[in-house]
Amino acid sequence: MPVSRALCKNGRYMSNVQIFGLKKSPATRAAERFFRERRVPIQFVDLNQRPMAPGEIRRFIDRFGLNELLDREGKSYIDAGLQYLKLTDSGLLAKIEQEPGLLRLPLIRAGNRLSIGQDEGAWKEMFALVLSAPRP
Repeated sequence: MPVSRALCKNGRYMSNVQIFGLKKSPATRAAERFFRERRVPIQFVDLNQRPMAPGEIRRFIDRFGLNELLDREGKSYIDAGLQYLKLTDSGLLAKIEQEPGLLRLPLIRAGNRLSIGQDEGAWKEMFALVLSAPRP
């Protein structure tokens, strides 16, 4: 699938930023607002409506590790009682697919850059990368 790009004022092309999150998540809304204010085209994936593809979640796991992706202080994690359970990685992935609120949201991808949670420093790096994307 080709990467969609938008032309900026300076004649360069911007890559698409993909945001995985929940509509009701304040951190996800903050990420959407950050990129929209800078006129970066985003593709939002609501994890309540469409779970992440296994390859996509694997990309984040390979980069950060499964434990870093989990929101251990979040309500979903506590309500699921996961602090008391010993689950395998495949068991955790199945739980995450059923309840995306277990993740530190949002998960953001811009090209080969990834970020988890509300990390404005990483978002600024992604914005700089997106702006400097070469013409196709």
